[in-house]
Amino acid sequence: MSTKPKLAEKNGTIKAKELSVWTRAITANSEWPDKDEFLDVIYWSRQVLGIILGIIWGIFPLKGFLGLALFFIINAGILYFYFSNFQCVDEEEYGGPWELTKEGFMTSFAGFLVTWIIIYTGLHYEPDDTL
Repeated sequence: MSTKPKLAEKNGTIKAKELSVWTRAITANSEWPDKDEFLDVIYWSRQVLGIILGIIWGIFPLKGFLGLALFFIINAGILYFYFSNFQCVDEEEYGGPWELTKEGFMTSFAGFLVTWIIIYTGLHYEPDDTL
């Protein structure tokens, strides 16, 4: 199923109506005429995923290397599945799978760390009263 532009008729004239970026992002096998729009979807979905994982890691008191490793695996895995299986894009058009996998990764990691630290500290940190 592809998302071709829908035709809208107005006053007897038929015009192609572009689907929104949001609609294409949540529809499988969408066509991406503008490569930058797809990269924006990858970037922003990675940011949202980083914040969500930071909240989850903060609520469930994950610590240390295990939390970091799980973030890297889940973040990269979900986005790789999204662009290779859900959207079925040709990775070579975007510079290969590695380029898509690392798109916005460090920014997502920063957002994840800040969220994880704030939530964890707020819920699970008990200060020493021995001063």
